[in-house]
Amino acid sequence: MMTMVRKIGALVLGLVMLAGLAAPALAAVKVTVNGTPITDVQIAQRVKLLALEGGGGTKGATEQLINEVIQIDEAKRIGVNISDSQVDGAFLTVARNLKMSEENLKKVLSQQGVNMQTLRDRLKASLAWQAVVGQVVNQNVQVSETELDAKAASKVTAANSYDYILKEVLFIGGGGRSGQANAYRAAFKGCDSAVQLSTKYTDVAVTDVGRRHATQLPEALAKELAGLNVGGITKPRVVSNGVSMLAVCSKAEARDLTFIKDSIRQESGNDQLKSAADKYLKDLRAKARISYN
Repeated sequence: MMTMVRKIGALVLGLVMLAGLAAPALAAVKVTVNGTPITDVQIAQRVKLLALEGGGGTKGATEQLINEVIQIDEAKRIGVNISDSQVDGAFLTVARNLKMSEENLKKVLSQQGVNMQTLRDRLKASLAWQAVVGQVVNQNVQVSETELDAKAASKVTAANSYDYILKEVLFIGGGGRSGQANAYRAAFKGCDSAVQLSTKYTDVAVTDVGRRHATQLPEALAKELAGLNVGGITKPRVVSNGVSMLAVCSKAEARDLTFIKDSIRQESGNDQLKSAADKYLKDLRAKARISYN
């Protein structure tokens, strides 16, 4: 049970951030943010939700709720309104990622004392903030092409400096077919006879992979291919649908930074976007009217 609870916490942490719960009649207001009350009941519920993620306590719960009210307010200011159906979809995503039904997820949360509305409110705030970041923050994030070129050049190695034309030889079935794959590999004489050789075995598929640059391939595979000449074939490796080998039909040196740059661009862009979003929220919070009771 605790393993499942921690998985829920990890998924929720990746997806989310609150507008407020409707305050019960006896709830005491602890903080007011831009006129929106945050009650002791909300804080207590958020403490329980944070406990699924490793904790945070009353202070962490309060700070998170304050931020989320500010995020919801900013979303409304720019015209973003999150519908109940969008929240339903986000909740379903959490359930599916946990490989359980929505009802089972609700049951697990209930067993931990977490009110369903607490999670739904948090999901709503997360969706709202994602929209704000996408519409306002993202357009101000720019990644320097010069910086990308320099970083990409520093990642060029002997193994990822080749351009290939490849064929895949796939022994369909489980890992138990590795013996036949090794036999095929020992008899392999080059791409021109790859299909003919495959007729000596059962359930073998030879397909044209086409042109691939080393930077498009997993690092370990790129290193292995770099050590092969034209007409060579990789060692058998177990994949989801059988045992696979790649044959080298053509190989040429090609210092191509395109794929390295794309990977760095995405990574750098994400880092800059997070920093910009954090600063945007900090600025909003500095302007917010926050009073503690």
